[in-house]
Amino acid sequence: MAARLKSALLNAPKQARAFVGASPAARVSWLAAFALMATDGVAADFSPATLAAPLVAQAHDWTGFYIGGHVGLATGHSDWRANPLDGVGPMISDRLGLYRSPNAFTEGGSFSMGVQGGYDHMLSNRTVIGIEADASFPAFQDLDGLSIGGIANLTVLSSGTLRGRIGFAPGYWLFSATSGFAWTYNRQILTQTATGIAEDRMFARLGWAAGAGVEVPIAPSWTIKGEYLWTGYPAGSVTYPISGQRISSDFSVQQLRLGLNYRFDDPLRPSAFAPSRLVPAADIFAVHGQATFVEQAHPSFRSPYDGTNSLASVALGRETFDLTLSTGVKLWPGAEFWANPEIDQGFGFNDTHGAAGFPSAESYKLGSTYPYARLQRAFVRQTINLGGDIEKVDDDFFQLAGTRSTDRLVLTAGRFGVIDIFDTNRFAGNPKIDFLNWSVVNTGSFDYAGDGWGYTYGAAAEWYVGRWTLRGGVFDLSVTPAGGVSRSGYALDPTFQQFQLVGEIEERHELWGQPGKIKLTGFLSRGRAGNFSAAVALAQATGGSADINAVRSYVSRPGVSLNLEQQLTDSVGVFFRAGWADGNIEPWDFTDIDRTVSGGVSISGRSWGRPDDCIGIAGVVNGISSAHAAFLDAGGLGVLVGDGRLSNYASEKILEAYYSYALTPSTRLSLDYQYLRNPGYNADRGPANILAARMHWQF
Repeated sequence: MAARLKSALLNAPKQARAFVGASPAARVSWLAAFALMATDGVAADFSPATLAAPLVAQAHDWTGFYIGGHVGLATGHSDWRANPLDGVGPMISDRLGLYRSPNAFTEGGSFSMGVQGGYDHMLSNRTVIGIEADASFPAFQDLDGLSIGGIANLTVLSSGTLRGRIGFAPGYWLFSATSGFAWTYNRQILTQTATGIAEDRMFARLGWAAGAGVEVPIAPSWTIKGEYLWTGYPAGSVTYPISGQRISSDFSVQQLRLGLNYRFDDPLRPSAFAPSRLVPAADIFAVHGQATFVEQAHPSFRSPYDGTNSLASVALGRETFDLTLSTGVKLWPGAEFWANPEIDQGFGFNDTHGAAGFPSAESYKLGSTYPYARLQRAFVRQTINLGGDIEKVDDDFFQLAGTRSTDRLVLTAGRFGVIDIFDTNRFAGNPKIDFLNWSVVNTGSFDYAGDGWGYTYGAAAEWYVGRWTLRGGVFDLSVTPAGGVSRSGYALDPTFQQFQLVGEIEERHELWGQPGKIKLTGFLSRGRAGNFSAAVALAQATGGSADINAVRSYVSRPGVSLNLEQQLTDSVGVFFRAGWADGNIEPWDFTDIDRTVSGGVSISGRSWGRPDDCIGIAGVVNGISSAHAAFLDAGGLGVLVGDGRLSNYASEKILEAYYSYALTPSTRLSLDYQYLRNPGYNADRGPANILAARMHWQF
């Protein structure tokens, strides 16, 4: 294994050169990801990630390298003072409190996530000495300007430490103290009250760190730790050139962290199987991870005019990156809990605007130049066996290995994606490895509930009987629809007064000896949404642009879709989707599509000797109602589209093709092309030719 790790590390520069053109913020994200990717050569030790019970009870040996991730809750303060602008008046000073309560519906607040790695050496007397480096990223800065350690004029964009530690390891526990260097990269904004002019300054600080923690093994190679960490930064000064104001401030943060580490075995000694009362049995704990980077660009295209939500007609490139950890634990027979912390970074074209069938499902409605933390999923799943044959369940990203009956009831509750359960398709449903376009990986008219990142709170039930499955769920919608000028459209409704009901019937069959599925999905959204005709009438009366925000009332918006997948041979599969949604009421959380038809083919590389490779080709036609088109022509803004006018409406037509090349069993490089005709339903603009490169790694 040491030889495989050495080979992975030697090959790391080759991987790094492939992304030398990425933005600085993207390279920060990749640095963390490729630290994990360097372990690809030891994938056999990661897979399967479900951990079995220990075999031998003996004291734990802490010697060796480790990598892992952490989540933290922070508080702190900053003492600042400002020199008078005229140089005569008194010095102004104050203390800023930096704590903000985490908000489960905006995912903002004073919490962070990050990665760490280090090395420990245990002496014969069980004293442990080591060194650790870490980097942390804050929660997404919400639209009120609040984030970890942040108020409207101070935000931590990233931070980290390089520390030594010393501890003592009685039995299976490690108690340690730590100290060392700390760094942080901050944004500080100064707004002059007299003029309203805001100035934005970025600066780095260097300081000190100290803390203490406790760590314990929970399964072979895996440990969990709790840690208190203080970081302090001496006073520094920033001058704002427009106003001439000079601000001096110090900065200190206190954090409570919970971390998970993977410890590499030392080949010179036997593996240390450390028993734990937390994990007494096999297959009850699983850890998976993934990293995905997408670089997407298009050349300039014909466009006589642009609007607020237009796809830019000039040549443009954008990138996105995400690093995800998926951890699951078996609670009791049939019950699992899964948590999905994630670090995201990057933007879609024009802040994810310009096309109803948007070209990258790896980009969210909100983006950031700097990495930020999200808890995308946290849910409980209960499986109740009802009889029939017993089938084996393989370990997966959100599934523990085990067995279940073919007839069963599955209950899911918590925070997750509606499309984790509904409208799934084997051949077109995962933008990390197959198609990228929003209206190919999901039915474009399926306006499923979700925040700006596509996740929500809710509950779902699935009843499997023979070849049939009946699904139903209720989910929280956003505070307001995402169209128009809706500052709160990215956040979930904490009152649950805006909600959605979803139902689905699935039939499974064999055709020509190959498996296939047919699904019929329906939804009903209830909440305050706008009527397109009412918005147009108001605009005609006032002489302004159509404003959907001004005509919102409590209404319903239904929709229905058909979803087919069919394996034709061992190497070829096809899919088809069609959908309709009420075109008189604005879409809520997904995109501006009232009707859609899509289909395609997926071909594995088995026939040319590369069974893990895949080719995909798909086409989609998206449309909207006449009332919806009149609204856009009156200057209205949708969820993703709005060119300011729409005098030449045409259906949006998209062709997408990709090739996914398996570099290793866990790493894929994909090339993707999309032809986008009539972006935003506007025949006056386009067509756009969109190219993408995607790197995906998973264990």
